Amino acid sequence: MANDRVAEINRKTAETDIVLRLNVDGKGRSTIATGVPFFDHMLTLLAKHAMFDLDVTVKGDVDVDYHHTVEDVGIALGEAVKTAVGDKKGMVRYGFFILPMDECLGRVAVDLGGRPFLAYECAPASLYVRDFNILLVKEFFRAFSNSAAANVHAKLEYGEEPHHAAECLFKCLARALDQACRLDPRAAGTVPSTKGVL
Repeated sequence: MANDRVAEINRKTAETDIVLRLNVDGKGRSTIATGVPFFDHMLTLLAKHAMFDLDVTVKGDVDVDYHHTVEDVGIALGEAVKTAVGDKKGMVRYGFFILPMDECLGRVAVDLGGRPFLAYECAPASLYVRDFNILLVKEFFRAFSNSAAANVHAKLEYGEEPHHAAECLFKCLARALDQACRLDPRAAGTVPSTKGVL
């Protein structure tokens, strides 16, 4: 049943303590508190554009760096997506989106087929939005890809402003995940693979 595609992940390490709740068949509602304001903004728009209901609370060592928080949330979100979609019966599996964000153009393609792989290209003119290093976006994408067991191919085709670049890729990922997680009534009860299992 569509309304059963939910997951709760509690992940606690010496560096972060994360509580994450996900409904992939949501309305795009979110409550995000990671301790990293720019990252909160990215996760909020990811939930909105994926139509996921997403609640994330993190206590992390942000006094050291943002890296652990960003990476570990990627791990937790990937685990949540993998758990929520379960055996993937009736699911589309693949998603793709290309998105303009002012002077930026990005694209993301996703396969939730059970094999992790990340291809990532993003080189804005500047690496920082205030104190947030845009290189951390790649760390998030990598962590998500690995824990979701998903192929994720992400590319900033062009663009300069780092806020726009990051937002463009997060929105692309969101829209691609929305497509990939959708249930196809024509495929009800079947796995989207000739193998019969994913």
